[in-house]
Amino acid sequence: MVDIAMQGRMAAPAGAVSSYAVMRRLRSRDAGFRYLTRGAAVLVLLLLGGILLSLVQGALPAFRAFGFNFLVTSSWNPVTEVFGALPAVYGTLITSFIAMLIAIPIGLMIAFFLTELCPAWLRSPIGIAVELLAGIPSIIYGIWGLFIFAPFLQAHIEPYLISTLGNVPLIAPLFSGAPYGIGLLTAGLILAIMVLPFVSSISRDVFEAVPPVLKEAAYGIGCTKWEVVRNVVLPYSRVGVLGGVMLALGRALGETMAITFVIGNAHRISASLLAPGTTISATIANEFTEAVGDLYTSALIALGLILFVITFIVLAIARYMLLRIERRIG
Repeated sequence: MVDIAMQGRMAAPAGAVSSYAVMRRLRSRDAGFRYLTRGAAVLVLLLLGGILLSLVQGALPAFRAFGFNFLVTSSWNPVTEVFGALPAVYGTLITSFIAMLIAIPIGLMIAFFLTELCPAWLRSPIGIAVELLAGIPSIIYGIWGLFIFAPFLQAHIEPYLISTLGNVPLIAPLFSGAPYGIGLLTAGLILAIMVLPFVSSISRDVFEAVPPVLKEAAYGIGCTKWEVVRNVVLPYSRVGVLGGVMLALGRALGETMAITFVIGNAHRISASLLAPGTTISATIANEFTEAVGDLYTSALIALGLILFVITFIVLAIARYMLLRIERRIG
């Protein structure tokens, strides 16, 4: 009996020591995981800061040579080394605006159809087909746009737009000129097709996350499908929808290869959407390998810095809007 009591007293401290060792090991693992994730986050900031620093250093010669005029002039002459970023900035903003103007309503309608109206047997094929659009390489979009889509627009769509809208007051300058086939409108339409999966897929996911009880309550008081979508689904998921829209806008602002094929690559500003133009990314892709001289290279890097700043401003505005919506919701 005495031996049994002695063994019990010795077992208790041994168990306590074992539990302490387990807890200490778990704490060390948790601390290691915390430092690892923190290091990954800091690494992203360091990479972003390094990219920004390299862009600023590369763009300094151009800004020293041209100053603020680099942002507001249209001249782009490598021979005389006179450069202005305004046509590229204008083309970037206009094509992105056209793309979002088309992709947002169509993407939302696709998401509404897939979540509220589509038969179950058809939902998966349509959803997969839409998501496959995001997997097509951009150069494939560019080749298709140059050899198939642009000739179709030149032969059928643009002459119709010129004849019908070219004489309408206020909007007539937007549809004036010759039907080139390639230009700002074509680039915007290609971009709309490319960013459509981002809007529709993310919107569909957030629509499916709406609690069914909310929709059933709306149906219970006699709401129609449209009223449920407008008053229940969309308000509940607006934060996610806005996030998807901003993700698509970021893709549209930075798209390169597809736009290079179909925009015409002309360094000029035209009121007509049918006229050729250029974007920041298309200008860099076209001319960086041919840049001779430090000033020419610096001007192209300055364009990259401007695109970086535009993207940052867009994302900052999106974040501010999301914060306002979250505060309003509470």
